[in-house]
Amino acid sequence: MFNIVEKRGWYFLLSALIITPGLIAMIYSTITYGTPLRLSIDFTGGSFWEIRFQEPVQPTEVRDIFVDRGFTDTVVQTVGDGRTVVIRLKPIDNEMKVELRQVLEERFGPIEERQFRSVGPAIGQEVTRAATVAVFAAAVAILGFIIFAFRKVPHPFRFGICAIIAMIHDILVTAGLFSIAGIFLGWEVDALFLTALLTVIGFSVQDTIVVFDRIRENVPKRRGEPFETIVNRSLLETLHRSLATQLNAIFVMIAILLFGGATIKQFIATMLVGLISGTYSSIFNAVPLLVVWEKGDISRLWARLRGRQPATA
Repeated sequence: MFNIVEKRGWYFLLSALIITPGLIAMIYSTITYGTPLRLSIDFTGGSFWEIRFQEPVQPTEVRDIFVDRGFTDTVVQTVGDGRTVVIRLKPIDNEMKVELRQVLEERFGPIEERQFRSVGPAIGQEVTRAATVAVFAAAVAILGFIIFAFRKVPHPFRFGICAIIAMIHDILVTAGLFSIAGIFLGWEVDALFLTALLTVIGFSVQDTIVVFDRIRENVPKRRGEPFETIVNRSLLETLHRSLATQLNAIFVMIAILLFGGATIKQFIATMLVGLISGTYSSIFNAVPLLVVWEKGDISRLWARLRGRQPATA
């Protein structure tokens, strides 16, 4: 029988190598922008204006118009063929918007307004608070459900903690990628990012529970086998189901990413990375971590770090 769990040290190392660049990017982003991820007006408050010109324009030329009128922190980005421009600036009233539009049309010709919305700082703070509560509530609900569902298995608390660690792994991978993209591509976190992140959490936990449930079934059936062997057997029995389910979703995400509209590319990219990370963490992090904990490797490592000789059975 092929032993997947045996190579768990390499899986943990790979996860660390993937997460570390993201953590570095989030530290750099915090120093540069004040937050680990660049925040859109959904969180910070401000105005979002998407307009289309008849001819391609340079973002710097469009931005100069706003800077000349005191909006020095305005961000201007072109989309697609260079004729569509996305403008993010401080909240403006309708009178100022009309004035800015007149100046833009005088400089670049007739424009088409595709969308305009304003978000106040109070609303942005409320969205941030709600997102934090949602992630925390999801973790608590997952832990409570797993402890209850696995109450007949020894140490059900460990199953719940391992599932949450795998979930945190996926959050860090996804957030790290978005932070890197924010630095190099100007990506900003919006409400869609939260939707993608919560969906990723759901997929990750679902895949982890599928494997854990098979472990729960096999423990009483194979009492004479070592726990590591039971876990590895359960993993192999559910591997095809986990991969089939996740790969179907991943292939759909890739198709949408390649052929979908530009406005949802960030959302789909976040989902895609999160699903890949969730598939990996469920198989190669959550389950091996359960074995490490059950065998007492964590307590021995902790004793070694504290300079004590671990107890032997």
